[in-house]
Amino acid sequence: MKSVIRIIAPTFLVLLSFRVTVAQKIGMGTGTTTTPTGTATTPNSNTKPTNTVTNTVTNFTNAEAASAIKEALSKGVTAGVNKVSVLDGYFKNEMIKILFPPQAREAETTLRKIGLGSMIDNVVKSMNRAAEDAAKQAGPIFLNAIKQMTINDAVNIVANQQKDAATRFLEKNTTEQLVLSFKPSIKSALDKTLATKYWSDVTTRYNRIPFVRKVDTDLPDYVTRKAISGLFYMVAQEEMKIRKDPKAAASSIIEKVFGGIKF
Repeated sequence: MKSVIRIIAPTFLVLLSFRVTVAQKIGMGTGTTTTPTGTATTPNSNTKPTNTVTNTVTNFTNAEAASAIKEALSKGVTAGVNKVSVLDGYFKNEMIKILFPPQAREAETTLRKIGLGSMIDNVVKSMNRAAEDAAKQAGPIFLNAIKQMTINDAVNIVANQQKDAATRFLEKNTTEQLVLSFKPSIKSALDKTLATKYWSDVTTRYNRIPFVRKVDTDLPDYVTRKAISGLFYMVAQEEMKIRKDPKAAASSIIEKVFGGIKF
């Protein structure tokens, strides 16, 4: 989890029913708005910026939008981390389970064919155990990154129709920093769960086979990125729940902002 900030389901955000887009209602001035397809559009240069989001239900300021986004992400991160940092949090969740590295799948197939499947299974389980163990330290890193979000970032997110826009913003802007911060914890966990030993046994055994393409995967980096990706997936699930039912978040600011926009 180091350069900080792949962690915030039914469809809640659909096409806006307004004749005017939420982005225009927010009064974003000359800034850019990210569309659901990822393209940026620039509002009319004559548009005067305002500090209030307006819709048919209620009004809220840009500062309130920022507070709501940060609180929603914080709740998502906390819930996501709590769900994965337990026994089988990764290993028994098929959506985020860490499998054998793609570049080593040929080795996996070959070793299973010659009766070494249990060795492969040990690697897979120990990688997931490492992620579960290290995930406990993910919370503070994510929360610190959330604090760095600007009001303009938050307004763009509120205007975005993508159902996990806040999580994807966090992922895009923090993954590499998070990898640098998180990798030492993962490496330590890999050693603790014997994943490093099992991986060395597997690759050494496989690389001795004549004429095969040698396996040389950076296991700590691979597991780190997969663990982070899994965390973001879990955070996205929490974000979608909040957007679908703001009242359930038990937060007045979240209810005001997310409940105040009709999609």
